[in-house]
Amino acid sequence: MPVVKRAAKDFLYDESGMGVVEVILIIVVLIAMVIIFKEQISTLVDNIWKSINESAKKIY
Repeated sequence: MPVVKRAAKDFLYDESGMGVVEVILIIVVLIAMVIIFKEQISTLVDNIWKSINESAKKIY
């Protein structure tokens, strides 16, 4: 019985999968931020593309 108890205790305190959980939480937070700031991000990207197009027109 002590072997089973030790194996259960080792399983409960094993933290080898914590890196995966942390990465998933970071991805969830980033996705939530993108959803919240979608309008501002779209406006920023549009302004950047307009600036690039205007600069390209000056070159040609």
